[in-house]
Amino acid sequence: MPDDAILIRDQYFIRADSACIDDRTRVLKYGDSFAVFDRFGDIDPLGPGELGLYHADTRFLSRLVLRLEGKRPLLLDSTVKEDNALFGVDLMNADTQREGKPPMLRGSLHLFRSKVLYDDVCHERVRLHNYSSETMEFSFSVQFDADFVDLFEVRGVPRAQRGRVLAPRTQARSLVLEYVGRDARTRRTRVVLDTAPTWDGTTAFFQVRLAPHESASFRWAIGCEIDEPGKTDGRLPRLEADYESAAERAAHEVQQHRERQPEIETSNAQFNRWLDRSLADIQLLRTDTPYGPYPYAGVPWYSTVFGRDGIITALQCLWMNPELARGVLSCLAATQAEAENPDQDAQPGKILHEMRSGEMAALGEVPFARYYGSIDATPLFVVLADAYQRRTADLLFIDGLWPHVERALDWIERYGDVDGDGFYEYARRSGTGLLNQGWKDSHDAIFHSDGTQAEGPIALCEVQGYVYAAKRAAARMAASLGHHGRAQALEHEAQRLRERFAKAFWCEDLGTYALALDGAKRPCRVVSSNAGHCLFSGIARPEHAVRIARTLTDEANFSGWGIRTIASTERGFNPMSYHNGSVWPHDNSIVAAGFALYGLKEAAVKVLTGLFDAALFFEMHRLPELFCGFPRRPGEAPTHYPVACSPQAWAAGAVFLCLQACLGLEVRGPTATVKFSNPVLPAFVQRMRIRNLRVGDASVDLLLVRRKDDVGISVQRRSGSVSVVTVK
Repeated sequence: MPDDAILIRDQYFIRADSACIDDRTRVLKYGDSFAVFDRFGDIDPLGPGELGLYHADTRFLSRLVLRLEGKRPLLLDSTVKEDNALFGVDLMNADTQREGKPPMLRGSLHLFRSKVLYDDVCHERVRLHNYSSETMEFSFSVQFDADFVDLFEVRGVPRAQRGRVLAPRTQARSLVLEYVGRDARTRRTRVVLDTAPTWDGTTAFFQVRLAPHESASFRWAIGCEIDEPGKTDGRLPRLEADYESAAERAAHEVQQHRERQPEIETSNAQFNRWLDRSLADIQLLRTDTPYGPYPYAGVPWYSTVFGRDGIITALQCLWMNPELARGVLSCLAATQAEAENPDQDAQPGKILHEMRSGEMAALGEVPFARYYGSIDATPLFVVLADAYQRRTADLLFIDGLWPHVERALDWIERYGDVDGDGFYEYARRSGTGLLNQGWKDSHDAIFHSDGTQAEGPIALCEVQGYVYAAKRAAARMAASLGHHGRAQALEHEAQRLRERFAKAFWCEDLGTYALALDGAKRPCRVVSSNAGHCLFSGIARPEHAVRIARTLTDEANFSGWGIRTIASTERGFNPMSYHNGSVWPHDNSIVAAGFALYGLKEAAVKVLTGLFDAALFFEMHRLPELFCGFPRRPGEAPTHYPVACSPQAWAAGAVFLCLQACLGLEVRGPTATVKFSNPVLPAFVQRMRIRNLRVGDASVDLLLVRRKDDVGISVQRRSGSVSVVTVK
């Protein structure tokens, strides 16, 4: 029986003081693999359900439990390094009475577990040190197991039938766990140890003898392997328990990527920690694909390519890291839909929503092998392409991308306007796909003021803005490529949409745009953060923008930590819901950028300040995917949303877009210019240094100083031809 459980009348119960009730987890990621551990470094089935080592949307390790003399060691501390490359855990022994052996006194033995994930292999080293004055003889064990469940099973999707889990195989220093899926692929977890243990099933036992102040180390590697259908040669790739080499290579890669990005340092140490954590999390989620780097959306549920998430993250980070946008654009162009496929909600020219590689996706049990059920990824793809061109002047790349932009524009006109009314709607075609297909894609996210759910096809307010921005973006790219007639036509279409939008969506009495139009063209008269995205896109009239900013920063909408997705005065409001009253950092950053576009810097600073205050309370200063929308109470932290992804790419990117909004910062490749428009800094930042901001082949170091009425900006270093301009 597990040592953290008790048996009462044939049922297991977790002890109230058990560490298993602690849902705080530690995350590592590399490529298409990620691992979620508890704070002890274990993967314990009694802990949070998402614990495990995952690869290609499958859990390859469902149990990794270390015990000392049969008991769980006591936790001293655990943390993931600031660069996210290594996870370390400090443990010590508890008081242990042993039959026929001297007792182990509490704290006489220190255990340090360190883990690194590199190239589809999880490496671990356990270092034991005897701090007592006596020689210690003891045993410790590590239990391994793998259930090979699909990620969607972990999330609660039932399956009528699964493949076959094969019997474990052990040799002197290795353990092999295998599963033959219904997709005819063999998935294998292979464990290799540097010291031969005594095996009892899948549990490795080690006997250790340590003289006073003597240490010993043990290492193992856990590899995730997938055979193609029909492979029968039985040969396995080489796998070594080489922890030190893996840790060195992982840290080196992180440092290489970090050196290519600017360094931001301020006078506020806590704000610096938020900035550094956010940058490290984006690096953690950055994944090399055949098309370039792509920010996977989040761990644990979204560690794969998501169209909307990747685009928004790339936009958030564009001023500091345009390489990410290039990778996103290349990947989404390569996976752009070629034909109609109702099961995938796919139509020619549409941009990918989600891509999965697990068994359930391969068998069609979920539609997400390549799924296209988002209304907004396609126009946002066009917006990102233009933003990348303006940031980098990479016209050759845009010229090669232009056919994909044209196909995206064609999809917007042929398929995006479902009922031909001049607005852009979604209506699900896949029976198992997403009912709602904007960024608020939960089933109950779009509703009327009386709380009834809106019937489709649904035209979201922010999507009209995205299409407006896409047409203007495409017009600029067309002009740059010499397609002047096309540019004029697109600009004309954009202005016509802007005029129609104001008439159909504006709600004067609410001081905002309607959340959406339903299938009967009735406005969903709900105050929501979606309207703030209409400022971000530029479709809002200036007088409407001022009203919306006032609305979204009032007490009903601004929780004190950020703008809620839905106002607290709405009938459908629930601060504990996923989309109907919670606070999403990425949503807030987009709204803040919209405020700044209309010169509403005070409102933008309010958003940045609220998110910063929230970040102080979250572990490691890591803003999660979302948190609850309860009002801020003095002396209390924001309320966690229980299954939020953390880290999440666009939550990590939020600080950089908010900062850009407050500074009015634009980096323009064609003119090699860094421009600040009416820059402001929040009260908690007196000085800021931005080092190694690259503009083409040039780079610049800047010092920003907050003054009474403005921000002073000086150039500390300049390499190459780059201008710095401030407009007030």
